Amino acid sequence: MSNSSLPALPESDRPEVAARLRDALLGAAFTADGLLDLLGAPAYTALARSETVPALRATRGDTPLETLVRLFLLQQPVPHARVADVLPVTACLESGWLVSVGTDEVAATVDVRPYGGPDGEDWFIVSDLGCAVGGAGGIGSREEGVVLGVGGASTTLAGITVRTPVSAALDLGTGSGIQALHASRHATRVTATDLNPRALHITALTLALSGAQAADLREGSLFEPVRDDETYELIVSNPPFVISPGARLTYRDGGMGGDDLCRSLVQQAGERLREGGFAQFLANWQHVEGEDWQDRLRSWVPRGCDAWIVQREVQDVTQYAELWLRDAGDHRGDTTAYEALYDAWLDEFEARKVKAVGFGWITLRRTDSDAPSITVEEWPHPVEQPLGDTVREHFDRVDYLRAHDDAALLAAHFRLAPEIIQEQVGLPGAEDPEHVVLRQHRGMRRATKVDTVGAGFAGVCDGTLSAGRILDAIAQLVGEDPVLLRDRTPAQIRLLVEQGFLEPVG
Repeated sequence: MSNSSLPALPESDRPEVAARLRDALLGAAFTADGLLDLLGAPAYTALARSETVPALRATRGDTPLETLVRLFLLQQPVPHARVADVLPVTACLESGWLVSVGTDEVAATVDVRPYGGPDGEDWFIVSDLGCAVGGAGGIGSREEGVVLGVGGASTTLAGITVRTPVSAALDLGTGSGIQALHASRHATRVTATDLNPRALHITALTLALSGAQAADLREGSLFEPVRDDETYELIVSNPPFVISPGARLTYRDGGMGGDDLCRSLVQQAGERLREGGFAQFLANWQHVEGEDWQDRLRSWVPRGCDAWIVQREVQDVTQYAELWLRDAGDHRGDTTAYEALYDAWLDEFEARKVKAVGFGWITLRRTDSDAPSITVEEWPHPVEQPLGDTVREHFDRVDYLRAHDDAALLAAHFRLAPEIIQEQVGLPGAEDPEHVVLRQHRGMRRATKVDTVGAGFAGVCDGTLSAGRILDAIAQLVGEDPVLLRDRTPAQIRLLVEQGFLEPVG
């Protein structure tokens, strides 16, 4: 792959320069909070829509922060003397962070985006020029090999990742290094791979400028750079999952037919995971005519792994093609060429009998169980990020339910999870509700229908009485045979535990 048309990058083997630059950025309040304070919410959010005019208007002054925003986020040349008051300009020019333009101005060679870590860390994400802000189509026609900055997909993956201390973590397809940066907080050793050597260079810059530990950077596709004897407790990947004809853009197009790249990534992850370890991916998958999409995804799960797969969005093939053609800026070019590309995408989908494309999260956990649990569901509703603890707790509940048959459930004690509310749905004035809904206000924010026994059971659960004792009391209240109630209720208890409405006690 050639990146010759892209500008030269700063030197990645000058940690002392990165440290001095970091100190200068922090000294000028070039942070996520500082950026929001300077620009205000409207201009700040406009950047995410690739609109820079409001930010340019908000940075017309000559304060150090305004200078840095124009230089590193808005790709504007700045007078050399002005930058010299803020940054170690000579060192930045020598190491390639800046270049001289004209007679008395300097310009950045890369974008630098302030990024707030989960515990208030001030981090910086480095990316190619024009890639720090904006979503689809943010920089117009994108070149092969370009390295993007922070986007919705990367922050989604960071939010759902399980954050427990691990000795070894692997970031596949690291891009600008966002996942490797997050992993550096709780992993003793971080390995990051990418097919694009430019991405590995930029990842090194991101880690250095953020004050994080260096990663073991390896060039290659998927698991190719990983030795056969290497295993990990955490594997994360925001892969080039776009299902497209050809592989025009490295950052998004996987180069395999259909959803084969995502399938291969998931299937190969199992043997790279240590016992109890997690592998977490974002992915696209095809909805094929005459095939159940959930069965398709179940077939991807490797042996020896539990899985939780959540479909967050589905687009028909026309919506999908338009999204990614716009992402590449193709809609801004020649109309005839755009229509030909659009037609090629639809030809590809038609040949594969694809009617829609799903997007979502895939989490694997290595297990020694003889009966792995595979949950595939659709949940397009709002959730509360970060969800890493919610993901870990899901698999904890899988372990609990796998170890408890119905008799053990009835002997167990439960309590209602925090912030659960009950809604009764029915006609006004009716004596009894048509149904009762339990709703979570945290995590996945699930809602589930229960019958009156289930609602009563959940409402009484405070960890004091066993499930069986509670059901016996309910049976007496409603005049039902307690043996029959004990027989039919465990399935409902199991569902409430599985979805996080009830928590085992003890």
